[in-house]
Amino acid sequence: MSWITVAENKRHLFWLLQLGGWSAWAVTYYLGVVVWGKAPSGYPFYLATIALIGVALTMVIRQLYLFTWERRPGTRALTVLLASYGAGFTWINSRSLIFYNLYPAEYEKMVAKGGFQLAALFENSISAASVMLVWSAIYFGIKYYLLNQDEKQRYLKVLNQAHEAQLKMLRYQLNPHFLFNTLNAISTLILDQDNQTANTMVTKLSRFLRYSLDNEPMQQVTVEEEIESLRLYLDIEKVRFGDRLALSFDVAADARHALMPSLLLQPLVENSIKYAISQAINGGSIAVSARTEGAELLLTVADDGPGLDFVPEKSRQSGGVGLANTRDRLRELYGTRQSFDLGKTDPHGLTITIRLPLNYAIGENS
Repeated sequence: MSWITVAENKRHLFWLLQLGGWSAWAVTYYLGVVVWGKAPSGYPFYLATIALIGVALTMVIRQLYLFTWERRPGTRALTVLLASYGAGFTWINSRSLIFYNLYPAEYEKMVAKGGFQLAALFENSISAASVMLVWSAIYFGIKYYLLNQDEKQRYLKVLNQAHEAQLKMLRYQLNPHFLFNTLNAISTLILDQDNQTANTMVTKLSRFLRYSLDNEPMQQVTVEEEIESLRLYLDIEKVRFGDRLALSFDVAADARHALMPSLLLQPLVENSIKYAISQAINGGSIAVSARTEGAELLLTVADDGPGLDFVPEKSRQSGGVGLANTRDRLRELYGTRQSFDLGKTDPHGLTITIRLPLNYAIGENS
């Protein structure tokens, strides 16, 4: 069993500290006796027995602490004081009894020196109670620390769940729009009795939706995989727009295996189709590129549509639903370690530029 496993298991950790602490007390006490005088024969066995009694007594007061854990602070403080003194008193008297049975001659010498008079016994019981009080302080300190760590873990888990839910909402918000448009196109093809094209479109739609469902928003894919899914999506749109939709891809060799969020580019391309392709009589073109610049992955989606200047006011303020959701998704995933910029395509159109931290899939560096 590894140390990490022991530390993560609270029961194992308790017994490790419990036995280790009392063992340390016994060794320290023994060394003190050896330094100041000669230890009697079998003294290590005596100290081991006393340490085990200490273990048993602290287990009892631990149960008292657990029983009063939900009580008022004053009640708990009083319990700690009384339990520590009671355990200390019992412990010191047990030590005296065992010492008397193991070393009667030594015991008589201590009695002659006044070591077991009432005042001395009271002083020794206070000393023993202080040992129990120190044990109690350590116990409460560790327990509160572990509770605080558990609370942090629960908070981080809830935060992560909310974070993931937010990402799912942002990514899947656009899917109904795409699905609605595609189903309308399929319906039109069926009415026109173009069943072969309609069947091809249904097949491509099924493959794209399968890819979408198989890749969670938190999951990263390579640029190469993202481009393949984007081609699948655009194959569907090509059925709708035909020659009105011109496409170009430029992916640098050192960017193919770079990691990026799954289905990040699809809503950007969908935005270009909505504002640059579908509203133009002659259609238009969309260019997608990926390359690396230093420690960053640079992604661009450019179209030759009217650009943001001709988008309705409400959409221009948010950059379109697809753009706003992508911007929010990147912020959720990377914080300030990303950028999402909108610019003009020469001579007209919209260019979206995304910069992400450059990371590669395991085993790949180019």
